[in-house]
Amino acid sequence: MSKELNPTPTIETATGVGGNTQTMTMPQHNVKLKRGMRQRHLSMIAIGGSIGTGLFVASGATINQAGPGGALLAYALIGIMVFFLMQSLGEMATYLPIAGSFGEYARRFVSPSFGFAMGWNYWYNWAITVAAELSASALVMKYWLPETPGWIWSGLFLTILFVINALSARAYGEGEFWFALIKVITVVVFLVVGIAMILGILGGQHASFENWTTGDAPFVNGGMGILAVFMIAGFSFQGTEMVGVAAGEAENPEHSVPKAINTVFWRILLFYILAIAVIAFLIPYTDSRLLNPDESIALSPFTLVFEKAGVLAAASVMNAVILTSVLSAGNSGLYASTRMLYSLALQHQAPRFFSYTTRRGVPMNALIATTIIGFFAFLSSLIGDGAAYTWLVNASGLAGFITWVGIAWSHYKFRKAFLAQGHRVEDLPFKASLYPLGPLIALFMCVFVIVGQNYEALLGRGDFLSLLSSYLGLPLFLGLWIGHKLVTRARPVAPHEADFTRPTDFQSAVLAGSVQDVKALKAARKASKQADK
Repeated sequence: MSKELNPTPTIETATGVGGNTQTMTMPQHNVKLKRGMRQRHLSMIAIGGSIGTGLFVASGATINQAGPGGALLAYALIGIMVFFLMQSLGEMATYLPIAGSFGEYARRFVSPSFGFAMGWNYWYNWAITVAAELSASALVMKYWLPETPGWIWSGLFLTILFVINALSARAYGEGEFWFALIKVITVVVFLVVGIAMILGILGGQHASFENWTTGDAPFVNGGMGILAVFMIAGFSFQGTEMVGVAAGEAENPEHSVPKAINTVFWRILLFYILAIAVIAFLIPYTDSRLLNPDESIALSPFTLVFEKAGVLAAASVMNAVILTSVLSAGNSGLYASTRMLYSLALQHQAPRFFSYTTRRGVPMNALIATTIIGFFAFLSSLIGDGAAYTWLVNASGLAGFITWVGIAWSHYKFRKAFLAQGHRVEDLPFKASLYPLGPLIALFMCVFVIVGQNYEALLGRGDFLSLLSSYLGLPLFLGLWIGHKLVTRARPVAPHEADFTRPTDFQSAVLAGSVQDVKALKAARKASKQADK
């Protein structure tokens, strides 16, 4: 297994249909990683990123808290925010498909200090998420084998996830493809069964709008109920940005990234809006089982609907599906945090040895370090009352939303700098919708979610520890940002100084500088292949 850094090569790339060429230097971070992920991998990463326990377990509580109308409105608003965020990420990731993704975009277009804080914030978030998913996997397995110590399952699953990630980027993509496919099939079956029950095809009696008008429905607890669900819905969509990290190892990013990004709207509509509507039609918000304070699989709204439809062993089936969700989140967390640490090392913002890769293009040192951190964070949950682990998780609570703020702000600066340097919007392989309104709306909504995490404590209705646990991630992020700036005295990036150097290890035709040139070069290649035949 080689750990030697490859020398930085030069490559001759096409610059236009006229056949002129220029010699360009490949950045090291694009030489080292292997572009092994295919279109189907990227699409499933985009789809699977938003499906997890937030939908399978927590969706019932949102209906109980805000009523069917309030829950739908909250998820729809978060869906709009995520749509704009993914549009912003898609524009940058298609033009600059690199492993550091939004951490690198923040460094290039906002400031080196902001990029430093973004990168470490994201690495920490997913390293701790790995630990959280290991704990969750032990609880899931107790449903079937209550006598087996949970740490055995956690250790086994961590080993499996490490092996998958150690093989190659394609192995990760393949694993995530099948994990996500199981979740997608479950949701589709749920919707088919649920709609059949609503229409009276199953169960013998069609559902009415009674659940939407009973008691305080459709909007329960007013604006405060919607706000509470707004926060839960935001957490449910954490991970959708993973496709931006995966773009750095996609085979044909200028084609596959836009296709993956454009699935966001449809998955929000299908997997959340329709699922919550089905649950609301079949189970009244007043049903105490929806609250499910212990997050029991037996009280998952999916389980309740399947049991109502007469599906045998519904709880056991849903437990298996949730296990795949847990493993999927752990798999993605290990992948994303490893690539972010690798990217930080390339920019001299982390120890250099984290940039070493294997011949398969896997940043092994970064993977080992991240696995160890996740493992020790998990062990902290087994020590004493688990207070240390609780604080570690609290520190990562806002990290996903902070990342989304960074994506929106980086994209706003990206487009400004792109035009300031004489480029045209038409030169972008993928153009985000409603710029500049889109990223600004997403930015405002993300800030609103961050501030509203524990609005009761902010209003003086909670103690200091409650306030600190909710907002701990924010001062940590600001500390990284300000601390780096004080040490390095790095200035914000001016539009005319922004670095638009593109990777040259994927379809080099895209370096031609315009969509028209790309299409012409692709047509020429196709004609050449036909002539050879």
